[in-house]
Amino acid sequence: MNNLIIKNASQVVTCSGFEGKRGKEMSELNVIENGTVIVTDGLISHILKQGEKAEINISDYNTIDASGKALLPGFVDPHTHFIFGGYREEEFSWRMRGDNYMAIMNRGGGIVNTTKATRKASEEELTVAGKMRLDAMMRLGITTVEGKSGYGLDKETELKQLRVIQRLNEIHPIDIVPTYMGAHAVPSEWKGRKDELIDFNIKEMFPLVAEKQLAECVDIFCEKDVFSIEQSRRYLEAAREFGFKLKIHADEIVQLGGAELAAELNCLSADHLLQASDKGIQALAQSKVVATLLPLTAFSLKEKYARARDMIDEGCIVALATDLNPGSSFSSSVPLLFAIACIHMNLSPEEAVTAFTVNSAAAVGRADTIGSIDIGKQADMILLQYPSYKFLPYNVGMNIVETVIKKGEIIKLN
Repeated sequence: MNNLIIKNASQVVTCSGFEGKRGKEMSELNVIENGTVIVTDGLISHILKQGEKAEINISDYNTIDASGKALLPGFVDPHTHFIFGGYREEEFSWRMRGDNYMAIMNRGGGIVNTTKATRKASEEELTVAGKMRLDAMMRLGITTVEGKSGYGLDKETELKQLRVIQRLNEIHPIDIVPTYMGAHAVPSEWKGRKDELIDFNIKEMFPLVAEKQLAECVDIFCEKDVFSIEQSRRYLEAAREFGFKLKIHADEIVQLGGAELAAELNCLSADHLLQASDKGIQALAQSKVVATLLPLTAFSLKEKYARARDMIDEGCIVALATDLNPGSSFSSSVPLLFAIACIHMNLSPEEAVTAFTVNSAAAVGRADTIGSIDIGKQADMILLQYPSYKFLPYNVGMNIVETVIKKGEIIKLN
């Protein structure tokens, strides 16, 4: 029975909205003090202020007394690479000695290293590891996650990754938004033939992935020494012809113009943006593209954080994501995400909550169905062990999620 009453919540933090919020709107959480939310058949059916009643048969509903607890939308993580083989702990120690990301990549490390391990891993091994990571995310309050391929970079392994994502989406409570990322790096067999690799994706992989309905989105690593602006444009324009939504790794390491390209193509999101130019930020602000920022990656790489404050003040739709991956951000830590966003990137607690709920839902094209507590939306919610959302960054580095509700069902957290 997906019928549930969550009553007497100290705060119902609705984050109300059916599209991404920009600028000052990001501070408007529309909090209801001492509120009650009713879920009917897995959807939010009533949002009540103190003293208001609903005409329902209470015996048909389970009830949670949420006194002293804040109720929020379930978190949406719109950028991860959580299906992979092997680990790169040795490279982490190299970085601590001063080697940069591109230097490690040029030594055969980085994405190519994970590609080798992922090609060797069986579908079952990837599924078991993926489920373990999803379990950890759910305990942290994540109820929807985007998952990318991109560690195969050949036909069979890319399809294997996408099949694993599809399987996990069927068996795990978390909803997964699948993204095909066949242009994540250039493996050795394609060295010196980047344009041909783009052609391979367009002519062979896009039709196959579309036919098998294995992905909703397509992504590319637009970066110096990886894929150029022109290569990225050709890849993404072709992906759109096959019905995919477009995402782009943009301006992470050098200022290449990826943000501008994302705005030009009206991508769903432009991600990373550590080096985005003033012009690129302005272009994003004038578009519906979600600027998805990845604080844990900059933290792990000891890089300057993306200019979140400038982006919000300029009027961008800003989202946050963990970028869980085995190299540059081996973490899905929501508490660390909130701490960095507020303490080091100067987001207010309100802006950070918006950025990891309704705006991150917009970054995966689902703000119409998840990401806020609105009537008619899927009942994905979390209860904090404290009475206010402000404890998320304040209780630094601690997981304060007490209860996770997915489609109206209370999830048992191991």
